[in-house]
Parts: sequence; C-alpha cells; structure tokens
Amino acid sequence: MLKTIVKISNVTNLSDARYCAGMGVEMLGFSIDETSDAFVELKRFQDIRSWVAGVQIVAETDSLEAESLLEKLHRYQPDVIQVSHAELLPWLKSETSKALILRVEADQDADTIEEIMAYNVTYATYFLLESSSNAAFDGDWPAFLNTLAGRFSILLGFGITTQNADFLLDDVTIAGIALRGSEEIRPGYKEFGELMDVLEVLEEE
Repeated sequence: MLKTIVKISNVTNLSDARYCAGMGVEMLGFSIDETSDAFVELKRFQDIRSWVAGVQIVAETDSLEAESLLEKLHRYQPDVIQVSHAELLPWLKSETSKALILRVEADQDADTIEEIMAYNVTYATYFLLESSSNAAFDGDWPAFLNTLAGRFSILLGFGITTQNADFLLDDVTIAGIALRGSEEIRPGYKEFGELMDVLEVLEEE
C-alpha cells in the first residue's frame, strides 16, 4: 500500500501498468490522442487493461473536439477522464457520469492557477498540476500549494523526487501525486528508474 493517492500518467506498456498496479497505485492514465507520442491504440489499451485490477483507468486527452472525444470515450470506457481544456468540463459533466481531472499548467502566474481552480471546482474531482518546463518544487511553491490544497483536491505532478516525496506528504496537504510512465527498452523489459524509487519511498512501512 502507498501512503497517498498516486496517478501514473502516460502509461504505454504492460510492464508499467502491472508494476504500478502491484504497488498500489490508484490511477493509471492512458493517452487517447492519436497525435500524442504516448498514444495507446484501443486494442493495446484493452490488452493492458485486461491484465490489471484494482486501479482506476484514466483517459487522458488534450483535445478540444467534443464530439470526437465523446466517441473515443465510448470506445475506451475509462473510469476517469482527464482534460487540459477547462471549457470541456461542464459539457463532460452533463454527458458522462465519470470523475473528471483538469490538468492545470503550473508554468503560469499564481493568480491564474487559482482562478482556474476556483471557476472549475464544481466540475473537477481533481486538479492535476504539471509543469511543461519541469519546474522544481521550491521557492514559493510549498506555501502556495498549501494555500490551494486547503480549497481544492490537487494531484501534484512536478518536482517530485525521492528526497522530497515524504516532505510533500507530511508538510503539504495535497490529495496525492502524479508520476509519469516511460517506454519499454524492448517488449517485456523495463528499467523503472526514478518511478520505482519514488513509489518505494511512498510505500507504507
């Protein structure tokens, strides 16, 4: 068991899925965007899904095309939907009964981040904070994140290391953390690297 909710984003292979499910990860995310480097086509997705149990499956999309998105969701049948465009949330809330995650770019000013969350809190189950620039979790971030976490359910998806993972749980009241999967070296062979190291730090003693 892990000490907190953990979501793994951009899962592309069975090795990541089975390892993370075995470690007690709560959510596995798969890109359903054909334009994404992490895209998982339907048959492969179904094959991977058939091998894992006890996890929530997240469909991840950056798309703004509502109708084609709904068609994909019908085919993939995820448990949770993650979007990057807040304007989709009211529509998805009315069209599906799925939990919703809004990906929020951390490389914005603090007021913008807070406004996005405040406006969408009635729609999003979680807000996933990720940084396109791979920002470090330092400076004003701990204090600002604590302010946000008092009002919103946040999954922190950047700046997480083996050195600060325990601190994040002890000193910052976030709902959970998000890590990223990576490609296999070859089918069935995988070095988990930092993903494994962080999950081991998060294991209950």
